[in-house]
Amino acid sequence: MEFSVLIVLAIFLVAILYSSVGHGGASGYLAVMALLAVAPEVTRPTALTLNLFVASIATVQYYRAGHFSWRLFIPFAVASIPMAYLGGTIQLSTNIYKIVLGVVLILAAVGLALRFDGDEEANEPPIWLVLVIGAVLGLLSGLVGVGGGIFLTPLLLLLHWAGAKKAAGVSALFIFVNSAAGLAGAWPKMQQLPAEVYFWIAAAIVGGIIGSTLGARRFDSLMLRRVLALVLVFAGGKLIFV
Repeated sequence: MEFSVLIVLAIFLVAILYSSVGHGGASGYLAVMALLAVAPEVTRPTALTLNLFVASIATVQYYRAGHFSWRLFIPFAVASIPMAYLGGTIQLSTNIYKIVLGVVLILAAVGLALRFDGDEEANEPPIWLVLVIGAVLGLLSGLVGVGGGIFLTPLLLLLHWAGAKKAAGVSALFIFVNSAAGLAGAWPKMQQLPAEVYFWIAAAIVGGIIGSTLGARRFDSLMLRRVLALVLVFAGGKLIFV
C-alpha cells in the first residue's frame, strides 16, 4: 500500500513540474519507475500513456494562452511521427534498454535544469534541419518511451527558433503526437500495464492541469526542476551502473 501511494505522489509531482514547461513528464515517470524497481518491460508503455494525458492538457492550456505555432510544429511532427512509430516497434534487450534509458535520463536532466526564458523574437529554422531533428527525436521517443519535448524545448531556445512560452506550447503537442505514435508501435506491450495504472493516470491528469495552468501564465519552477534533474541523474546512473 505504501509503495503504491509513493508512486502516485511521485507521478503527481512530476506531472506538475514537467507540465509547467509544456512537457508530458515521461523522463520523470521513467526515473520514478526505475528508482522504485518497476519491471522494465512495462515502463515504456506506461510512461507514454501518462504522457498522452499530461501533454494533451498542456497543449490546450498553452494554445489557449496564445503560445503556439503551427508553422513551427508541423515539419517537426511530419518527420517525427513515423519514426516514433518505428521506434515503438523495436524491442531492445533489457540490459541495452536500461543503458539507453539511463543515458537519456541524464541528458534529459540537463534540459530540465536549463532556464526556460528568452526573447519571444525567433529566427526562421532551416526546413532540412527541422526534419532531421524531428526524425531523430521521434525515433528516440518510440524507442525509449519519452515524448521528445525534454530535448526539443532547449533546442528551440538555444537555436532561437522560438521564445520560452511558444517553445513550451510546440513541445507539448510534439510530445502528444510522438507518444501516440510510439504507443501504436508498442501496442502489444499495453497488455502488460499494471492494474494500478489508472491511479497513476489520475495523478498525472491532476498534476498536469495544475502545472500547465501555472506554467502557461506566471509560474517559475526553475529551482524545483533542478532538484528533479538531480533525481534523473541518480536514476540514470542507477540504470547504467547497477
